[in-house]
Amino acid sequence: MKELKQMYKTIMADHFPDEITVSFGQTTLTYKKCTWKIKDEKTAELVEKGLRYGENPDQEAAIYKLTGGNLSVAGCEYINAGNYLVGGIDDDGLIQSGKHPGKTNLTDIDSALNILKFLMDKPSAVIIKHNNPCGVASAATLMEAYEKANMADRIAAFGGCLALNRPVDAKTASLISENYLEVVAAPEYEEGAVGILSKRKNLRVIKIKNIDNLERFRDLRYIDFKALIDGSLIVQQSQINKIRQKEDLERARCTYKGKEYAIERPPTDKEYEDMLFGWYVEQGVTSNSVIYVKDCVTVGIGTGEQDRVGVAEIAAYKAYTKYADAVCFRKHGIPYKTLELEVLEGKRSKEFLNEIDDDTKKAKGGLIGSAMVSDAFFPFRDGVDVGISQGVTAVIQPGGSERDFEVIEACNSAKPEVTMVFTGQRVFKH
Repeated sequence: MKELKQMYKTIMADHFPDEITVSFGQTTLTYKKCTWKIKDEKTAELVEKGLRYGENPDQEAAIYKLTGGNLSVAGCEYINAGNYLVGGIDDDGLIQSGKHPGKTNLTDIDSALNILKFLMDKPSAVIIKHNNPCGVASAATLMEAYEKANMADRIAAFGGCLALNRPVDAKTASLISENYLEVVAAPEYEEGAVGILSKRKNLRVIKIKNIDNLERFRDLRYIDFKALIDGSLIVQQSQINKIRQKEDLERARCTYKGKEYAIERPPTDKEYEDMLFGWYVEQGVTSNSVIYVKDCVTVGIGTGEQDRVGVAEIAAYKAYTKYADAVCFRKHGIPYKTLELEVLEGKRSKEFLNEIDDDTKKAKGGLIGSAMVSDAFFPFRDGVDVGISQGVTAVIQPGGSERDFEVIEACNSAKPEVTMVFTGQRVFKH
């Protein structure tokens, strides 16, 4: 066990080459390894070092940025060299290296930016844990956005990666520093903010210059490589999200056995806002996934399940769990699980728990009035029935199932009626 703990503190040797070239048809792409100057733990001298380690502390890893070669395949242009985000973090951008970044720290930032690029019109915060969002929010101020994103799932946010789309001010930094995070990434840090964040010695504080221009990455494709265990490669182009505004959405309708089915109630402006927000967050959630959002804040996020009804139930369960924890923390300053333990040990009355449980049940975990988001169609109505039973008022999904008519009927027969829109685009992420 001592050896394992020491491994987490060790920066592994890096035997990967400084440059990589990839021949893609007639085009040669060149990549340069990213390194940073850090103090050697033994000599205190500055040395060049790449990633701390890979997904686990016994895996060497490296990150490369594209430095040359403009790829065009079948008339599709791919991202050119120089359009850097995570790959462009330099010594000035690595404001505080903390325990020095590893592979998951940087891929978590990338996952956050993949969501954040759609949320640039408002101050927004994305908290990522293991490459999936655990809390996302947009609000009038950056501090409010962070507070809402954090309280959406305080439990999972512990040790997470936070990405913000506005310069971090001192007040927001103070709120952030109250929690344990692995990474904070932002376009800039205002006076006093870094000093506050630096009190967390292991925190990686990173400035990413191109966050200011993040919107333009919505339309920049890249080549996605997937390596298989036999060394084979699967290559695909990255997906472009075609949904940008409410006019891109179609009110759900279909034809089944010659009969027309259509959603009867049109969405309200607020429902459109929540559905669009949820669809953007959905771009960064591992499939199969269902999420719930309300007032541009995630309420429950279900990820990586094998069946859609199951993930809808898990997302709802998580909403109840996180809601109860948030109520407990605001009222008593401790996590819900801590309160449970104190009641069990006789340190507090069970009435404290009952009050929170009743509040959570009454509010249905904050799901009443929320929007339900699915990355692929509902093959049966049972999945959307889960959301309807919890009080969702709107559903956004790709559509295209043979049983779309059943899902439409489920929404129209709900009391009150639930609205639903189709995106016409599936957004699986594996």
